[in-house]
Amino acid sequence: MSKRIVFVTTFPVAADFGRDMVPAGYDLVVTEAGSADYKAALADAEYLVGFVDMLVQDQLFADAPHLKLIQLLSAGYNSADIESARKAGVPICNNGGANSTAVSEHAILLMLAVSRQLVKQHVNVAAGRWRGNEPPKLHELRDKTVGIIGLGSIGKKTARLAAAFSMHVTYYDIERLSEAEEDALGVRFRLFSEIIQESDLISLHVPLNDSTRHMISKPEFAAMQSDAILVNTSRGPVVDETALIDALSTGVIAAAGLDVFDEEPTSPDNPLLKLDNVTLTAHMAGPTFESHKARVRNAFDNVQRVDRGEAPLWVIQELAQ
Repeated sequence: MSKRIVFVTTFPVAADFGRDMVPAGYDLVVTEAGSADYKAALADAEYLVGFVDMLVQDQLFADAPHLKLIQLLSAGYNSADIESARKAGVPICNNGGANSTAVSEHAILLMLAVSRQLVKQHVNVAAGRWRGNEPPKLHELRDKTVGIIGLGSIGKKTARLAAAFSMHVTYYDIERLSEAEEDALGVRFRLFSEIIQESDLISLHVPLNDSTRHMISKPEFAAMQSDAILVNTSRGPVVDETALIDALSTGVIAAAGLDVFDEEPTSPDNPLLKLDNVTLTAHMAGPTFESHKARVRNAFDNVQRVDRGEAPLWVIQELAQ
């Protein structure tokens, strides 16, 4: 009997890669969460693959008693009930940095877009205002200090890209690099408070958990430079959105580039949407064509590892031995 992989996604490109790349000897069921075929497929499923952290609840393990692995296509897993997986003895693995290039490029994209007021310039030109009502105040990235908070795979790639723009790169992470590793990457460790106070741009690359929720709030904004730019491509609640709106509205900081929000989709009444010193994208930093293929490749590699009796890669830290 074929070994069943239940592959959950709403992205057609990911589904296509799943069908094209599934290894021989596996029964792949491509479905969406909550559909009739999804629940039916779980009964014999050994592997659950997809954007499924929100599905990790006690009920999942009751519906899928043969489950051996939950393989996320996402990097984040903040919606998962980790204790339910621990009780069931089923590992949860993230995507192994498959979207790290996409997200790091997007972080630099937001830094550039905000610094050059790209959206404002586009709107002016499209409206027939060749230079707008007034010349925009534009800045270069060269020689600016970027403080990266969270130096995982995405943070490291962001650091390399920032160095290519001749930026001074500092970082804060609870797992500090050795001096040799810092030299190789071209970064220098700073305390969290120093990152907040000294950075021209701050880029967030941390998971959402109890220790990171609202790690950037009113006191942090008050300590930032008045011309500082905040870039968030991690998770919305890492930043206190109410405090961010106040800081942007009152000139406490200069601007922000945001790919994530407290609630997604964000409300059309969100004051962030009315501010002209914010550049916004709809949690689209990660899902590129290339990253979808890398996610699926990593997922199926991990499935086969478990099938061979090997330990899976990229087990989330809360469940790692």
